[in-house]
Amino acid sequence: MSLMKRISLIFRSKANKALDRAEDPRETLDYSYQRQLELLSKVRRGVADVATSRKRVELQVNQLEQQAAKLQGQAEKAIGAGREDLAREALTRKSGLSSQITSLKEQQATLQGEEDKLVLAQQRLQAKVEAFRTRKETIKATYTAAEAQTRIGEAMSGIGEEMGDVGLAIQRAEDKTAQMQARGQAIDELIASGALDDASQVNAGDDIARELDALSSGSDVEAELARLKAGSAPQAIEAGDGDILADAPEAVRAEGDGTEGGRA
Repeated sequence: MSLMKRISLIFRSKANKALDRAEDPRETLDYSYQRQLELLSKVRRGVADVATSRKRVELQVNQLEQQAAKLQGQAEKAIGAGREDLAREALTRKSGLSSQITSLKEQQATLQGEEDKLVLAQQRLQAKVEAFRTRKETIKATYTAAEAQTRIGEAMSGIGEEMGDVGLAIQRAEDKTAQMQARGQAIDELIASGALDDASQVNAGDDIARELDALSSGSDVEAELARLKAGSAPQAIEAGDGDILADAPEAVRAEGDGTEGGRA
């Protein structure tokens, strides 16, 4: 097979497949029915034309017969009047009309036969068109029901093109939702374990912790100072540690003297 023949074959096969996908049997049936109606209309017009021609010939025959009868009467009157020459002329004209009448009657019979054939063909064609219309509507209804059933089945099974896209979108949404949920739970666990601070409470937490630490530190210092005053300072005074009193401020020495004097 030559290259051009192969290309032509491939092109025809592709075109045939594309046309097959694009073809709707219901539209094809409607188009065929429309063409049959057009053909039936042409047959009816043909019957009407033949009937018109037959009727025209029939009128001509009637007119010629009337003329022939008139000539016959004129011939009889001419004979009665003793005018044989006029009678002969009238009979001659009548004879010519008789030949025309005979010819027209033959045409009339032929046209009548054609008309009868066309009427019979019209009746048969009309019966076929009616039968085709009934079958067409039945096929269309069956095809529509089958198409609807197929689409319902595809929708329920999710194998249709549109439903397949919807299914993929739902799957992607579910995957993203699961991913976000997992990420949120992981962040909550990290915050709960202390491995990750809550950024929304960092500044507030630092300020409060700083104030609490300051209060706690001040309380510890005061408690320690009180403990030292209550315990260590009297022992040093009783031991006569003059160096400590000498180095201490004047208020402390006075306090030490008062303590010692009171004790004495």
